Amino acid sequence: MKLKLDLHDIYNKGHDIDRALRAIMDEAVAKKATLVEIIPGKGSGQLKKRVLRFLDQKDVKQLYHRVEKDSKNFGRLFVHFRWK
Repeated sequence: MKLKLDLHDIYNKGHDIDRALRAIMDEAVAKKATLVEIIPGKGSGQLKKRVLRFLDQKDVKQLYHRVEKDSKNFGRLFVHFRWK
């Protein structure tokens, strides 16, 4: 199962960004998704950095297996999960 989060609509709303990221991670865990696609968009790169900082938090980091930056699209990240 793959989930997708597009941050284009809330790029300038700090609390909404964190809430959306937390919600998609919780949903991925609940549904045992194997992949979450996060689209911060290209822009200046600040939103992508914010997403990466969120994913690097200790409590969030233990939820997923690895993060992949899309080599073909700068404005997209993949969060991979491994379930036993």
